[in-house]
Order: sequence, then C-alpha cells, then structure tokens
Amino acid sequence: MLLPNDPEILLVEDNLVVVDSVIRMLSKLGYDKVESVSDYNAAVQILSLKKIHLVLIDILLSGKETGIELGGHIRDTRNIPFIFMTSNSDRVTVAEAKKVTPNGYLVKPFDKEDLFTAIEIALFNFREQLSTSKESTVLDSDTDTTAILSDSIFIKKQHIYHRISFSEILYIKADNVYLEVYTIHKNFVVRSSLKEYHTKLPSKLFYKAHKSYIVNIEHINSINAKDVIIGQKKIPITKDFKDFLINTMNR
Repeated sequence: MLLPNDPEILLVEDNLVVVDSVIRMLSKLGYDKVESVSDYNAAVQILSLKKIHLVLIDILLSGKETGIELGGHIRDTRNIPFIFMTSNSDRVTVAEAKKVTPNGYLVKPFDKEDLFTAIEIALFNFREQLSTSKESTVLDSDTDTTAILSDSIFIKKQHIYHRISFSEILYIKADNVYLEVYTIHKNFVVRSSLKEYHTKLPSKLFYKAHKSYIVNIEHINSINAKDVIIGQKKIPITKDFKDFLINTMNR
C-alpha cells in the first residue's frame, strides 16, 4: 500500500471529549481526513469498507473487546500502521500492547507535538519498510527470501527460482520456521515467518485467516462457522476473519 501525503486516519476512541480534542489537534496538524468510531466492531467494519492508512486506538474501548484486540485484528488482516493512545503506562498494559507490535504508544494526556511526532514516525517507518520490501529483488539462498514483482513472486525450489503469479497462490501454511506455499500447480517450502512473508504479498488478495494460515480470498469456495474451503482443503479461521469475509461479501 502506498501512503499518500494526506493519509486517511481512523480514530477509535469512546470518550467524546478526547475525540473532539484529538480531531482538533489533527486538523491543526494538517490531517483532515479523519473518521472516528467508539468500539471494536465499528472499527472492524470501517477497516473492511474503506482504505484507511493509519489507526489511532484507545486501549480501553466501549464494548467487551479492547484496543489491544483491535490491534491484533489489524496485524492479522491489514498491512497498515496503528498507534495506541492510553492513560495506562503500567508494565502489564505495556507488555500486552507489545504483543501486537504497535507502531507507536501515546500516553494521555498528550499534546499536539506528541501526536505529530508519533504519527510522522509511524508513517515514515512504515514507508521505509514498504520501500525496503519492494527493493529486495535478489534472493538469498540461505534464507529463501523472495523477490517481488508487480504481479508475481520468485520462489526457490531445488536451486531453481520459479516465478509464481500471485493469482496462482491458493494458501500458505506455517510449519515451524518454514512455510508451505500451495499454488494451483505446485507446492513449495520456504524458510520464513508467516508475518514476514505476509508483507511480501498484495494486501487486497492475501489475509491471515488463522495464526498458521494466509489465504488468497479469490480462491475461497465456501465458508462455514470454523473453516474456509479452498479446493478440497479445509482451513481453520478466526472469528474476526469470518466476520471480515461476511462483511466483504455482503457489501
């Protein structure tokens, strides 16, 4: 995803006073494309319907789900940066927040300069990460990393690099420090983490359906309460991913 100079920002905060304050600060800083919601479910719906470039998340939200759970959902289903905003800076909260690797952590109350710094650093680091990923065009034979083209990816098998179209990839399964990449015609094994490999794939096609699986949504044949079916393979899914699919199909 290319980040524009005027990013679309989603603010997830249930305190209306804070919402008003943050939106005013964002406006003064030149961020005018801001949408706000108060809970997890509303945020998930917005993320499934709109192109959001950055999410600001209060850790304590209305409803049973927390901002940390929302951060986990974003990490599993989206390739966008997010920043936590919270009054809590205790060790337990910070430790829980770290598990979903936020791109920033703002402790309330914060001022306009704090907000600007957090946003700009998060966006800059994210752009750098994307740039580094796209510029990596040489395969490393020891780690079996991949070179990205606009519509395909090179995967090494028995000392030969095979060019595989993204549209041919059905799903990817994590197996320890290796990944099994299943395509229409062949299967491959690469050495990589699921999270790292996910960043190399187009976000509009590939989603993390489960902690051990990435799926190409164009190849999903059917869905039930616990699985999606691709070809003859049943692939377990999380509730968040199921809700995302249903929302997407019902647009």
